[in-house]
This record gives sequence, C-alpha cells and structure tokens, in this order.
Amino acid sequence: MSDDTPRWLHRRGDLARAGWESVVDESLPGWEYTGLRVGDLREHDAIELSETGVERIIVPLAGSFLVTHHHHPGEWSTRLHGRRSVFDGPTDVLYLPAGSTATVEGEGRFAVAEAPTSETRPWQYIAAAQTPVELRGAGRSSRQVHNFGTPESLDAARLIVCEVITPAENWSSYPPHKHDEHVPGHESRLEEIYYFESAPVRGGQGRDAFGMFSTYSSPAGEIDINARVSTGDIALVPYGYHGPAVAAPGYDLYYLNVMGGPDPDRQWRISDDPAHAWVRDTWTGQAFDDRLPYTNEQGRH
Repeated sequence: MSDDTPRWLHRRGDLARAGWESVVDESLPGWEYTGLRVGDLREHDAIELSETGVERIIVPLAGSFLVTHHHHPGEWSTRLHGRRSVFDGPTDVLYLPAGSTATVEGEGRFAVAEAPTSETRPWQYIAAAQTPVELRGAGRSSRQVHNFGTPESLDAARLIVCEVITPAENWSSYPPHKHDEHVPGHESRLEEIYYFESAPVRGGQGRDAFGMFSTYSSPAGEIDINARVSTGDIALVPYGYHGPAVAAPGYDLYYLNVMGGPDPDRQWRISDDPAHAWVRDTWTGQAFDDRLPYTNEQGRH
C-alpha cells in the first residue's frame, strides 16, 4: 500500500502525534470534513488545543479535566467532572466554537471531536444530566445513545456527535445504513469517525475485550472493513454502508461517532441498505434489553 492510499481502519497508536494517542484530520488521505483527537493525561499533565479553524466538543472518556479556553471576548475555565469509564452513563461535555484555543489539564482519557469551519456559535457547557439519552432498537438490537452533539441538542456549525453503548451480545449501527449523498429531505452527505472502547461486562474477566465492525461499498465508493475492534481503535467511514457494530459475548462495546460534511444543512439523514431494511419491522413487540440504561450514578444495571 502506498503512503497516499487511504486507510479506513487504524489500530490504537497508529495515528499518534505530538503528545496525542490518536489524531484524525485533513492530513489523512481521503479525509476532509471531520477530526478527532484522543488524549491520555497523567496527573499534572496538560495539552494544548491551538488550531483555531475548527469547532470542537471535548468529551471525557475516563477521569475529570479542567479546560481553560480562550475566545472572544475573553478567557474562561470550565471543569469537566467526567466519569469513571464510558460504560458509566453520560458525561458532561464542552463545545468550543471556531476561533477558540484551549488547554486541557487533568488525569484520564478524553476525546476531542472536531470539524473545520469558519462559522462561529456560542460556547456551551452541557452537564451530564442535560444530555438526552435515547434507548434505540429492541431485543438484541438494543443500545443506548447519548445525543449531546446532535442538531436537536446543540447549536453547532458542522459537527454532529453522539456516543453509543452496546451491551454484550447486542448489535448496533444496524440495519446497515449510509449517508454519502445529498438527497434533500432524505439523506445527508456525512463523513463519520468511529472511536471504539470495549471492556468486560461488570464482574467479567479478561483484558482483551473486543467487538466486531463492518462496512461495505455503496455507489459512492469502494470500502471494506470486517474487523475485530478494541479500545483505542478508529474506523473512518468516508462513504458506504456501515454496520453492524457487534458486542462480543462477555464484552460491552462503546463508540464515539463524529460526523460532518459539505451539505448546506446540518442534519443526520440516513438510507438503510434495502436488502436489510426489513429488520427494523421485526423490532415491533420485542422487549427492550433490561440491562439498559447504564447510568453514571449507579454504574451498570
């Protein structure tokens, strides 16, 4: 594979750069509208966010952080209380508009979702209790979605961000769907980043937790991912049908979704693969997985 051939699946550490565990940005071949940074800070560590041509959402994965952010008309300090892990319910997040710089201090892991833009919006702190929690699907397709960065929840310029918890043995990002062409009122054109974490279910054993993730081609382009995914792995979906994301027996699966694109309106509209769209109808009358929701107050149910 030549250096300029796009790669759509990256293992933890593949994209390390200048103090960051992973960095996704426009320097990657075939990538344009979204970005992601993953940081892992030790006590008393700090890291800078100096690029001003992007809007951001800072998402604690595990731990808590102090963010000092600079933008018109001044400087602020915002405490992100965070959580024990991504499997302990919603976290508080911080939205910073284009034109901002920031310093993140603390101990733990965090993600920074980004999208290039020159448009500005007001900065916003969203508390964990204010995060809309959606229980989606049914039966073995039950999953939990935290919609802190979706158009209904956040006034952003380009970014659409959410996170999904899939309990062990369940399927999510299913039926397979795409959003790679602009069809007004029906489908959006959006790049998408999947950042994964996996862990044994409460009381479980083992350090090699994993899930499975799949993408495949659509008329918009050729892509093929069928892979085990573990904590820190990143899948890039520039086009094509994506899903399912499957949590292996014994292991819960988490992913952070970062989306953005060139459409004039900031919307998440999808088209199911016609071969599998009928599966949604089978959910009618099925019970929802009673392990959900996972909460920050009591850990996992």
